[in-house]
This record gives sequence, C-alpha cells and structure tokens, in this order.
Amino acid sequence: MVSKYKQLKQNIQSKILDGSFRPHQKILSEYEYVKNFEVSRHTVRQAIGELVSEGWLYREHGVGTFCADRSKFTSPSTRKNVAIITTYISDYIFPYIIRGAERYLSDKGYNVILMSTNNDFDKEKQALENILTQQVDGLIIEPTRSAQANPNLNYYLNLENAGIPYVMINAYYEELEPLSLTLNDQDAGFRNAEHLIQLGHRRIIGLFKTDDMQGVQRMKGYLKAHRYYGCPVDPSLLITYSTDEKYSKAAQSVEQILKDQTEGPTGLVTYNDELLLQLLDVLRDKNLQIPGDISVVSFDDSHFTQISEVKFSSIVHPKERMGEDAAKYVTTLIEQPDAALSSIVYEPHFIDRHSTRSLQFTPALETE
Repeated sequence: MVSKYKQLKQNIQSKILDGSFRPHQKILSEYEYVKNFEVSRHTVRQAIGELVSEGWLYREHGVGTFCADRSKFTSPSTRKNVAIITTYISDYIFPYIIRGAERYLSDKGYNVILMSTNNDFDKEKQALENILTQQVDGLIIEPTRSAQANPNLNYYLNLENAGIPYVMINAYYEELEPLSLTLNDQDAGFRNAEHLIQLGHRRIIGLFKTDDMQGVQRMKGYLKAHRYYGCPVDPSLLITYSTDEKYSKAAQSVEQILKDQTEGPTGLVTYNDELLLQLLDVLRDKNLQIPGDISVVSFDDSHFTQISEVKFSSIVHPKERMGEDAAKYVTTLIEQPDAALSSIVYEPHFIDRHSTRSLQFTPALETE
C-alpha cells in the first residue's frame, strides 16, 4: 500500500505535470493540504520537503511554497531520446509498427523508450507523466480510446508548451489537430462491405470496436457501402463492443445470431484479424465452412490471416511503413522545429485469400 505522504507527493507532481500548477505559481498551504487530504501536518511537510529537494518546488520564507521552473533542471545530452507509446507492445500488429520506427530511429542515433497504455486512460496519464519528467525530445503515440473524450489533454498541451514534438499513429484526438499517420479506415470499411455486397451477400454481420476511432470509421464505411448499394442493414447484425468487451461480447453475439435467426447471415466483417481468428471457433462449433457457408473479411492483413487452416481476406495495414514514417516525422520536427509537414492517410488495399464466395445465380447451360 502506498503511504499517505507518497500519495500526496504524487498528487502534487500530477498537478504540476498537467499544468494545474504553473512555474512560480504558489501551491496550497500546509493547512489546506491537511484539511483537503485529511492527513497530518507531518505528512504534508514530508511530501513537500521531498519535492523541494528534488527540484519540483521551492520555498520563499514567510511567503509560501511555489512550483519550480523545471526546464532549468534539464541537463544537456548529446544523444537524443524518442519515446514510443502504443496501446500494446507485444500484441498483434504493434511489434511491426514499433520495429519500423525503432529501426529508423536507431540508424539516426536516437535512443528509443517504449511504453504501452493497454488502452487505458490512467496508464496513458502515467506514460505522459514519465515523458514530462524524463529528458525526451520527441514522442510517437497511439491515442488511448480515441473515440472517447480524453481526460489527459492537458498533458499534450504541456508537451507543446515544453517544445516536445509528437505525432499520433492509427488515430488522433480531434481537439488537438496533431500531425497524424492513419489508415483511411472509412474507405477500408466501405471496401470490405462492398466486396461482399458485390458478391450477392445481403445479410452481413458487422463487428466493430467503437471506443477507438478506427472502429468507428470502419463501421461508418460498412454502413455507407450498404446505403450506396441500396442494401438495408439489419440492426441485429451490427455488433459494437468496447476494449473491455473484446474477449466476450463479440463471440457471444455472433453465437446468438447464428442460434436465433432462421435466415442465417452469409457474410461477416470483423473489426480486425485478431477478432476474426477468435470467431473461427464459434463458426466451427456451428459446423459452418468458410467460404462455403459464410464469407469472411477483416482488417489489417496481420500474421493472423494465415496461421489457421482458414486463410482469410483482409485490408492491408501499413504497419512497419507507418512506424518508419512516424519516426521520420518526429525526428524532422526535433531537428527542424519549423518544418512544414502534413498528416499522412494511407489508402486501403484489399488482399483476397478466397475466404469469400459469390452468391450470384448463374443459370445452367441448356443441353440439346
């Protein structure tokens, strides 16, 4: 259990890092901390004393305690540091993205610091606090739950105030309008649904994770394709889920659809390859063959598309190229702060591994 004085110390540090306390601003008095946090005066003095000795705060006798200007404590370094923060590090497509960035940064003589948020806002906050307390010259970051309101925007503003450039990958926070590198997820969603519709499929399950921008845009493309081709969407076939539900809701929902509906679906579009691989077990349990009984398509063209007996069609994610391009952008901004750069949107490319089949009726040839 974290001691009370350490909890108070961390609280004050967070207030400094998120901009609540600015350099040379007076912090609360000892009495106010005692009252607000229900701790002893000794606890307050211990926490503040350590922060003073570590350079976070300074005292003026008879006046109070103030937030220090920490930029004066930054020590020069001949080797620059770039941090890479992704939602995950070792899972799915992230090792490829990181490898592309790390290879370029290492060749350019940069140290690389890796962190992950596990797609959790609190962990994102901790990672950003680490960035602001270490000597980091630039940041590549994948936003956490990018379709939701983010409680950590102050930290990004403090990065800007500190002159630390950052670029976002896979998604971005619209409020910040940052430089970003993203796949055209809406067009990708359109392309996947279009592929099935053009093959004659009309009952197509769509599964999308909607606390991230990628999932929202892929779902939007899925819906637009149905409207474009005049194909009504059955609301019961559209399944949305959050990060916390990714190992449960999608599989349970598909199982329920296959169990309850008399007119079964003939197509399936999933948020990504990782999810489709999980759903293969559900389809096997129902003795459904791909593509004989159901056609499937997905996103990201990851290694998951080929590790099972079913090799499924998927939209290509740029992966290593995105990582390398992000590294080029952030190093350019470190070395040329006024460089004019524009966000990159990668256009989708469909890889057909024949996990779909046509439902179009082909009349038999007449014989004499």
